[in-house]
Amino acid sequence: MKRMLKIYMEKPELAALLLLFLLVVLFQIRSGGVFLSFENLRGFFGILPEMALVAIGVTILMICGEFDLSVGAVFALMPMTMAVLMATGISFPMALVAGLLVCVAIGLLNGYLTIRFAIPSFITTLGMMFVARSLTVVISGGFPPLLPADLPTWLFTSFVGPGQLFRMSFIWFLVIAVLVSLLLSRTNFGNWIRATGGFLPAADALGIPTARVKIACFILCSVLSGFAGLIQVLRLGSPLPSIGEGMELQAVAAAVIGGTALNGGVGAVFGGIIGVILIRVIDNGLILSQVDANWFKFAIGSLTIFAVVANSWLRKRAKSIKVEV
Repeated sequence: MKRMLKIYMEKPELAALLLLFLLVVLFQIRSGGVFLSFENLRGFFGILPEMALVAIGVTILMICGEFDLSVGAVFALMPMTMAVLMATGISFPMALVAGLLVCVAIGLLNGYLTIRFAIPSFITTLGMMFVARSLTVVISGGFPPLLPADLPTWLFTSFVGPGQLFRMSFIWFLVIAVLVSLLLSRTNFGNWIRATGGFLPAADALGIPTARVKIACFILCSVLSGFAGLIQVLRLGSPLPSIGEGMELQAVAAAVIGGTALNGGVGAVFGGIIGVILIRVIDNGLILSQVDANWFKFAIGSLTIFAVVANSWLRKRAKSIKVEV
């Protein structure tokens, strides 16, 4: 028992991984073997990167001790900005850079306002969510612009891999996930993120530039959200102002389900990804099992509450037990 608690404290995402395995087995049985079929997996992996990239950014920011509720709006604003610019004749690479710079500006503003005026990031980013969503609607003029026919969509949406199981967006997701995971686990900056979220006064006392660390995490979160929005728009073929609605809450839920602590300092990129996969498995599995889809939000909400309660209880339990070496 003692060693199991110690392992859990070191790898809190393992509980979510075990639950994922159990749900996959359950839905495979209930769907009559359809859940793990090639066709279903192709569709599953085709849309997974869009939410997973958002969850990676949110997970990093939560480990740093902050929240970002504007990611869903940024998810829509970035590709809409690109589409509007390309409609005026600007090339795709230049529009892409401009769209990413908008994401950087939003992340920078979120971080600066939160730190400079000591505002809870929940409030700062809640306001930014409304601002960014409104800007998306305004710049679209109520009529989403058409995307140019010569866009290099193959770079993000074409199928690759064995039997063309994955889209290129999945490769982008894997590369980004590995790089961000290495950033968090193998660099000084990753240690600064954990220290800043774990105990801010101690991090300040150690000379860690906590303000810059938090702002950098806000920017990373916004950029990943905007890039994920671009991938979805290229897949759908049209920039809609309504895309990404509710995604911020699902991203937070994914991070929590994957073992990220609400008060910061604890979590892993892998855990956030497992949380996203769990959410998508529940969504897909309920449909294939012919269960009323209205139970989806109930399941995600219950799972999130359970994860928070379980993590809190296990951490308190682990602190009260001394593990013999």
